[in-house]
Amino acid sequence: MKNIIIGTAGHIDHGKTTLIKALTGRNTDRWEEEQRRGITIDLGFTYFDLPGGDRAGIIDVPGHERFINNMVAGVVGMDLVLLVIAADEGIMPQTREHMDILNLLGIEKSIIVLNKCDLVDEEWLELVEEEVKEELEGTFLEHAPVVKVSAATGEGLEGLVQMIEHLTRDEVIQKDVNTIPRLPIDRAFTLSGFGTIITGTLVSGTISKEDTLEMYPIGKECKIRSIQVHGEDKKECYAGQRVAINLSNVKKREIKRGCVLAPPNSMKNTDLLDVRLNVLDSSMRVLTNHTRLHFFTGTSEVLCRAVLLDKEEIGPGESGYVQLRLEEEVAVRRGDKFVVRFYSPMETIGGGVVLEPNPRIKKRFQQDVIEELSRKESGSSADVIEMHVKSHADTLITVSELAKLTALSAEEVKNDVEELKEQGSVCTFPMRKDTYVWHADSAREAERTLHKALEEYEDRYPYRYGMKKAEVQMTYFQKIKPNVFDQILEMLENGGSLKRVDEFLCTPEYEVRKDGTYREVSEKLLAAFEKAGYDFVRYSEIDCGKESKELKDDILNILLEEKRVVKVTEDMYTLCSYMEQAKEKIQEQLKDNPVITIAQVRDMFATSRKSAKPILEYMDSIKVTKKTGAESERVAYS
Repeated sequence: MKNIIIGTAGHIDHGKTTLIKALTGRNTDRWEEEQRRGITIDLGFTYFDLPGGDRAGIIDVPGHERFINNMVAGVVGMDLVLLVIAADEGIMPQTREHMDILNLLGIEKSIIVLNKCDLVDEEWLELVEEEVKEELEGTFLEHAPVVKVSAATGEGLEGLVQMIEHLTRDEVIQKDVNTIPRLPIDRAFTLSGFGTIITGTLVSGTISKEDTLEMYPIGKECKIRSIQVHGEDKKECYAGQRVAINLSNVKKREIKRGCVLAPPNSMKNTDLLDVRLNVLDSSMRVLTNHTRLHFFTGTSEVLCRAVLLDKEEIGPGESGYVQLRLEEEVAVRRGDKFVVRFYSPMETIGGGVVLEPNPRIKKRFQQDVIEELSRKESGSSADVIEMHVKSHADTLITVSELAKLTALSAEEVKNDVEELKEQGSVCTFPMRKDTYVWHADSAREAERTLHKALEEYEDRYPYRYGMKKAEVQMTYFQKIKPNVFDQILEMLENGGSLKRVDEFLCTPEYEVRKDGTYREVSEKLLAAFEKAGYDFVRYSEIDCGKESKELKDDILNILLEEKRVVKVTEDMYTLCSYMEQAKEKIQEQLKDNPVITIAQVRDMFATSRKSAKPILEYMDSIKVTKKTGAESERVAYS
């Protein structure tokens, strides 16, 4: 079963509320003032069942110019609009403004309802119908069907219902119930014994009882206590339904029209929007830079300034890229439609589509900015995600961060990221809680930078195995988390871009230099260690002639890496073979005697107490021995 939302539009007193009552049997004017004055001030809601079994929610929107903001709020989520025109008056100014707003907000399906046909004769009706068709020529309503009715007598209502059934069955696409739920709020009130109630049209996704959602832009998490759809309690509600939801953990005074209910961290508040803004053909205004406007989207109404990015001005029938700088935060997503009205006097001058809901501040007439917006305008959600990934070259970005920035569901983002990965546009690094995404261009640039840095390092330090991993991270990948950096290194190593030698990184073809200098210094070091035996020579006291201490240290590190030399303690090194022999002797001693002392080690290796102590400390470090409590005594480690 489809969930259909039908709206009304048209000039004040053309019979929209009466028509809805005739279709549904219910009066949508809820307030005493509305019923007394005979005009709709706020949004009214009801429903009726179509012959095929689909249930249609119907929204009665105000026709009076003063309540146009309520009209815009009512258009959210509409599948079909009934443009009501009184046969005795024809198209009026407010009818035209409503038509403009419907067009700007992307309403595609409409039925022209000529109402009050009982008040005019056949000849007049034909005249009005002809006038309406001429007026609608060239507009999005040009091919909309025309149905003649009298809401007061019931004439033509059956034909209207059949037309609604036909359009909603064959031409209205079912809304996506699998994406993130998003509910722009048009009313909030309290009921004794229940607490806070909100209403709105669920524009996407599914909401279930007991879900925890967030109220944007106020940033308050709240739990779904109960759900009603058309007056009936439900466990779930779906995109395309008018819903009333009872919330806990949020007060009515905290909520206003314009708030949006969506999953926590699924959207991001913003006071900047990059948009494509179209000025109406019929507008008498020319939009100039920094014009103050009323901005309407969803159920929000916010004042803003329009910064024109690619033009000096935008005249009637023209469009341009604009950054809207809002005076309050909103939460929207890419692709949302909006309307702008002039600040004073209030008149609709245009509208358009949100290209980037979370932009940076942009300067005017920047070619790269215009190209970026052009791509966002024409691109898919995957294109937009790719651009966000590209802008995080230094830090990488997670799937959940992308979902928040784009207001897409994590599942949608994952699918787009997977598509980009298959195209070779991005690399992914799955972690326990999230997946990091890196643009392939950024990876290639980092690879080139790193390769050049390693080559320069190898030229400067030919007796080192390469750059230390920690140094590489601190120098070139400082903003990337260590566990992500490890995966990047693994990717580069598997791709043959670099080589790892323990904690050192080098180019794949690099080998440490073992020339005459290396042989001369290494032989001096090895000879000194061999000669000293278990008396140990201090490394700093070994003379390597004219060679620098830095070079000497580098060659010592090669000997350590190749396990020809081992560090006993600070400034004391010896041959690995000596310490292997010492290990075997001490293990043999501990088999016969559970305790070994420094004095015994001294005698065992015919050395001094000063050298015996480091031997035992080394054995502690490799888990051959451990202290028993006394400083000079050891037992077997296991």
